[in-house]
Amino acid sequence: MKRGRGVLGSGIKAGLALCLLLSVSACGGGGGWWNRGNDEVPLEEMDAQPIYQQAEAALEDGNADRAAELFLEVERLHPYSDWARRALIMATYAYHQDQDYENSRATAQRFLDFYPADEDAAYAQYLLALSYYDQIDQVGRDQGLTYQALQALRVVIERYPDSEYAASAILKFDVAFDHLAGKEMEIGRYYLRRQNYVAAINRFRAVVEQFQTTSHTPEALLRLVESYLALGLPQEAQTAAAILGHNFQSSPFYDDAFRLLNNQDLAPEAAGESWLREIWQQTVRGEWL
Repeated sequence: MKRGRGVLGSGIKAGLALCLLLSVSACGGGGGWWNRGNDEVPLEEMDAQPIYQQAEAALEDGNADRAAELFLEVERLHPYSDWARRALIMATYAYHQDQDYENSRATAQRFLDFYPADEDAAYAQYLLALSYYDQIDQVGRDQGLTYQALQALRVVIERYPDSEYAASAILKFDVAFDHLAGKEMEIGRYYLRRQNYVAAINRFRAVVEQFQTTSHTPEALLRLVESYLALGLPQEAQTAAAILGHNFQSSPFYDDAFRLLNNQDLAPEAAGESWLREIWQQTVRGEWL
């Protein structure tokens, strides 16, 4: 009997040890006591902080879409807490990471509407601008998004000039502006190849008058020389070349323009009374570029 009780006692002890081991393993495998609790407790019954922590964990794991959902649950379930404010800006970031630009833009705007004076307002505006900017990487696409990106970036630059995002916004503004000029050049070259010189001139003129600070201006002036020579308007071609030579004499585009004029016994000089003459006068006065 004593031996039997000993075996039974050993079995009980082993069973208790096994239960304890399984219990510890269950706690460790869940990633922390609070995370295990979150798996069991409905979000509606949880405090703001644990939900927020779940969202952060999802973001760290690369599940940005799920993170955004959880951040918005914090705002929905605890709308008047400080966690709600923090969660809203984080939802904006998570949506952007997920390339869900429409929702990123919507949450950014909601943050700005609810917390216009908050220290994260500049970041919200910057993310709103990025929701447009990050979609304009192809110059051939419709440029409506580019205009919207420029407007949103301008708000960052003008409203939050001392923020850490202002310098980046300025650089991105210049790139977006260059995209618009690039689109005009692309269309202008298309018309030029098809000998639709008037339509081509209108596009190149837009670059010279509206986007003169971009990298496309020297080529636009060269293409104006080509177009005007093709139309038999040498004075306009000469003036375009004079502007090109005054501002970009070291550019290979100027060499090409000079050669085109020289082939017709012409030289770069301000001539005639076209719109280019006004650009030339602005150039001489230092008001252009």
